[in-house]
Amino acid sequence: MARFDEFKPETGSDIVRPRELDATRVAATAALAVGLLFATSSVRAASVKSSSIDIRAAKIVDLTHAFDDKTIYWPTAPSNFELKKLAYGQTEGGYFYAANSFCAPEHGGTHLDAPIHFADGGKAADQVPLRQLIAPAVVIDVSAKAAADPDYRLSMEDLRTWEKKHGPIPSGAIVLLRTGWGKRWPDRKRYLGDDTPGDASKLHFPSYGKESAEYLVRQRQVGALGLDTASIDYGPSKDFVVHRVASAAGVPGLENLANLDQLPETGAWVFALPMKIARGSGGPLRIIALIPASAEPQH
Repeated sequence: MARFDEFKPETGSDIVRPRELDATRVAATAALAVGLLFATSSVRAASVKSSSIDIRAAKIVDLTHAFDDKTIYWPTAPSNFELKKLAYGQTEGGYFYAANSFCAPEHGGTHLDAPIHFADGGKAADQVPLRQLIAPAVVIDVSAKAAADPDYRLSMEDLRTWEKKHGPIPSGAIVLLRTGWGKRWPDRKRYLGDDTPGDASKLHFPSYGKESAEYLVRQRQVGALGLDTASIDYGPSKDFVVHRVASAAGVPGLENLANLDQLPETGAWVFALPMKIARGSGGPLRIIALIPASAEPQH
């Protein structure tokens, strides 16, 4: 069976002698160690392709929108992202010093939905296992269908078509749904479909469907569901059934992702590390993807 557990450096040239340790090589060695840690992952697929990653040659794609006064939050959120300047400039001691404080709801901008968000007794943000958040990426592109229907939901037909081409989606993989909505950020009205303050009843954007979500979390046992829209439920949803299905299975959601158009359908690894908020129902997320030099985006 083809394996996703080949995340390892090339041999020979990666040997580091003590006197050769500079900042660059230390960083590269540390990153390689992280890769080797997850080389023991049990994530596998019958025919999904994977490749070894030389951390120094891999392309790094930032899948995170910056947090600022334009960051999009759910319409009913009581506040937005706020950055307050505490200090900025020369001190009496003659050196420069800068510091800020920030305040924000858990769910907004690029963020993680922990299972407890929609499941009583589910894992909180600080309890989601790291192995679920560092895994091979599976990218499913529905951008053409979403362009024709802003309320489009990922279907079983989409999944069957993807698996016919690439093989079964591997257990533990992070599934990323590419809808094309990331290009609309940060235009609130185009991104959410409506910009009425305090009103979430008229939203329109694509996402996962109930049947496809059930298949991914129950049959394929994926590690996380992510996408480039505001929710793993589509805009008009009133029952948030995808959130409920995913949360019940202990699967976190990764929402408002950026730059999914830069990822190949298979071959990338995702590192999705949220702010570790004790007992949090979610939180701001810094998520990146590593793409081996041999992999190219497949649109």
